[in-house]
Amino acid sequence: MWRIAACVVVVAIGLWQSAAESDTPRHSAQPGGAPAIVSAPRNLRAGHVIPDEGYCDQPYVVITREGHWLCTMTTGPGREGDKGQHVVATLSTDQGRTWSKRVDIEPSGPCEASWVVPLVVTSGRIYAFYTYNGDRVGELRGKRIRADTLGWYAYRYSDDSGKTWSERHRLPLRITACDRTNDWQGKVQLFWGIDKPEVAGSAVYFAFTKLGRYMLEQGEGWVFRSDNVLVERDPTRLRWELLPEGELGIRAPEFGSIQEEHNLVPLHNGGLLCVYRTTLGHPCQAYSRDGGRTWPQPQPMTYTPGGRKIKNPRACPMLWRTASGKYLFWFHNNGHTSFGGWSRNPVWITGGVEKDGYLFWAQPEILLYDPDPNQGMSYPDLIEQGGRYWVTETQKTVARVHAIDSALLEGLWNQGRDRSVARQGLVLDMGPAGLQAGQAAIPSPLDLRKTGGLAIDVWVQLEGLAGGDTILSTRTRGGKGFALSTTPHGTIQLELNDGTTQARWDCDPGVLVPGKLHHVVANVDAAARVISFVVDGVLCDGGEARPFGWHRLRGSLGDVSGSGTLRIAPAWQGRLKRLRMYSRFLRTSEAVAHFHAGLP
Repeated sequence: MWRIAACVVVVAIGLWQSAAESDTPRHSAQPGGAPAIVSAPRNLRAGHVIPDEGYCDQPYVVITREGHWLCTMTTGPGREGDKGQHVVATLSTDQGRTWSKRVDIEPSGPCEASWVVPLVVTSGRIYAFYTYNGDRVGELRGKRIRADTLGWYAYRYSDDSGKTWSERHRLPLRITACDRTNDWQGKVQLFWGIDKPEVAGSAVYFAFTKLGRYMLEQGEGWVFRSDNVLVERDPTRLRWELLPEGELGIRAPEFGSIQEEHNLVPLHNGGLLCVYRTTLGHPCQAYSRDGGRTWPQPQPMTYTPGGRKIKNPRACPMLWRTASGKYLFWFHNNGHTSFGGWSRNPVWITGGVEKDGYLFWAQPEILLYDPDPNQGMSYPDLIEQGGRYWVTETQKTVARVHAIDSALLEGLWNQGRDRSVARQGLVLDMGPAGLQAGQAAIPSPLDLRKTGGLAIDVWVQLEGLAGGDTILSTRTRGGKGFALSTTPHGTIQLELNDGTTQARWDCDPGVLVPGKLHHVVANVDAAARVISFVVDGVLCDGGEARPFGWHRLRGSLGDVSGSGTLRIAPAWQGRLKRLRMYSRFLRTSEAVAHFHAGLP
């Protein structure tokens, strides 16, 4: 949960647009008549609002037997954790564009109800599982406390697509060592869940987090499993197991107190993968090979087994398995360690494929952003219907649903296989003969407000890493324009200046090697206001040197054409082998494909 406040930066350069983009994507003419789309749908404010009571969290959706969307949500008239917080449902018959009047799953009252997750089963029955303060605890050591992470694991169900809900039932949440050492010695249990239940074969699984101390300390993961909830209609005959077996949940003591918001996906080989957030700058992961009964020691989450860590602050890292059997992961791609809206904006997504029982993750893309860099988003859900994709998210005072471009997701899943070179927005394409001329006219103005971005794609070989060399430049004597140059830190840097606003960012240190041929893409995503670098098919994420590998602008950049003439390697120690320049940003997957296409 998003409990306090606090940070951010990405793989493309983006401008702050003076206002939120409209729902209709804007276009600008490109050479050859191809339009460049300023990606309004990624703007959070272009989404359709899901109604709430003021506070809103975890807007999760299931598809009813009629094909409609039922969204369950935690809401209330105050702020997170205030009295009156409860769980509701609302229905959409037009794929999230409009929503019905809210129906109480648990009414607002003296017992807080929070963190609801839904499940639809074979008959069309919809279950809603949530934390319920059935013990009516409101104080600890004589002081008033929040009561939204303690009590009973309750559920109700609906057999009429969410119009009415059954009486309340309880899941058998057995007491373990974590409970016995909490502030109430196990007489009250502390927990919450953000994991939407998953079907694996004939069983249902969902993870949640127990706490060993109020309020958010000594977290560890647990999993409920039912082998008959999909078909059994009598709630007294439902079978529930709490996993792992024994006294200890999913955690590693060396990763500290904060190990929470566990969620899982089933794997094709019968295993389970669970991930969760920490305050280490990265999520952790654990694989179970026996249906969740045992879990080996959690490890930092990585792009490949034993590979580079995936960065994420103290924010929900959400896993999904799609209907096609592929995987998606929602995260924020920065290594900050605290809460805070600025560390949760933008949100990134990566696609995963399973190989030999492990997930291999692609280089990520920006999925959504808020134009205000301090306004984050979290607690998403993925919706699939009719071959299309949507996500929901919340900013705690407003929740929305967003259509997702399936091409973006397919690009992630196809990374490493795609070797095509993008032609849309290509304004310069120069091989050895063209580069020898030493300069080239820019065919059209590079006004980032109109084009949506800029990408400079080069194959380059550096003779040394001393820095100070200019590779490309359109700068005037007054400094207007852009330049690609080397730095004393052994990196390549992009500088931009429209005459009023300046920006600069460089690739990660340590990725460039003297004498080695490198493929470097400097990317400017004007809508998301992000500058990023992709080097040799890998998106820079800051590595060990910095929490961000991308930079988010706080100002607006316009025309960076400068002199209108691109001067090529006027003075530097190295070799430029190929240049492509685009009057738009490249998707990460496009930049990766260009690397795999090789040097022509």
